[in-house]
Amino acid sequence: MTQPSFVHLRESDSVRPSTRLGVPRNWVQDRVAELKRPGQPKGNYLGVQGPDQGYALHLAEGFSGQVNSSGSATVHDAIAGCLQVALARASRFGRAPCKADVEFALTLFGFLGDAPESLVKTRDDWFSGCDHDYWAQRAIADLVPGETLGLTVSQVRDRLEDWTELFSAA
Repeated sequence: MTQPSFVHLRESDSVRPSTRLGVPRNWVQDRVAELKRPGQPKGNYLGVQGPDQGYALHLAEGFSGQVNSSGSATVHDAIAGCLQVALARASRFGRAPCKADVEFALTLFGFLGDAPESLVKTRDDWFSGCDHDYWAQRAIADLVPGETLGLTVSQVRDRLEDWTELFSAA
């Protein structure tokens, strides 16, 4: 607000000149992680986007006592790898992960019951040490095609004997 000239002011009360900002430069999309086109990128090792994905860790804790791990793959390896598949399934349906997604993933890899011996041998190679290996977790998630993610837990149990049809690169 301006001050009238007939009012006597101390110098500290007078209006000070403001600093003028310069005209901004043109914006350029040049940061490393900038997306160049609309939507999220898709492809191997890129993961999936979805709401409240951290909740899947809480859901997986409920299954830790039921996981049948074998060989060099530990229970933590099984949960870490299967969580990626559970998140991909939840994202496919456009929702946050639920208990059925975690159960689906653990059933798909035979960690919740009777699994064919050939699946147990193969999954040991896939899951061994993946608890601390992000790229191994991403590779496990990329093994499961979208058609398989659309199945129910009971459909996976029924088709587990011929498990190679459920994976894209088994």
